[in-house]
Amino acid sequence: MKRLAMILISAALLFVVTPLLSAPKVGEPAPDFSAAASNGKTYHLADFRGKFVVLEWHNNGCPYTRKHYESGNMQRLQKEWTAKGVVWFTVISSAPGTQGYMTADAENTYIGRMNAAPTAALLDASGDLGHLYDAKTTPQIVIINPQGIMIYDGAIDDHPTSDASDIPNSKNYVEASLTDAMAGKPLAMGSTRPYGCSVKYAGASH
Repeated sequence: MKRLAMILISAALLFVVTPLLSAPKVGEPAPDFSAAASNGKTYHLADFRGKFVVLEWHNNGCPYTRKHYESGNMQRLQKEWTAKGVVWFTVISSAPGTQGYMTADAENTYIGRMNAAPTAALLDASGDLGHLYDAKTTPQIVIINPQGIMIYDGAIDDHPTSDASDIPNSKNYVEASLTDAMAGKPLAMGSTRPYGCSVKYAGASH
């Protein structure tokens, strides 16, 4: 009986630990995915090998997200870096009925109203893409290099507030990471602690 109990305990611990071990890490290959976008197209990460790719988790009802959109900061980044060949995906992992959930039409209207400029907005209502990358907050940023390796995962900047007046005095990790990576320099910080609202996955506590 003792041996059976130990086996059951070990199995339970393995069940809990395995998902944590499977979470992608900076310096490792980025998990491949296919996802439908609000523009009606489907995007496959593998198709963008040879380019830098940014994944930006988004929730338009989150005050931390609004900080960067209502100020124009996120749109500035999108325009600046897509003009340099970066592929920028806004990712919406909010489940239906939760804060930030968007239909394709609603998201397209939002993009136009906010003058946003991502390559595409990926609609991840199932949460599959968010869970694949262990996305925790909105905003949260992942950067993938042309070799398909995750080189950054974390916050957009070093001021974890919803106050837009902090932006001019913030160190923008996304800008710094892309600038260094494109210049062939090692990144000063490969990961930081993301801040914002929790991603509104189906069944998650709010």
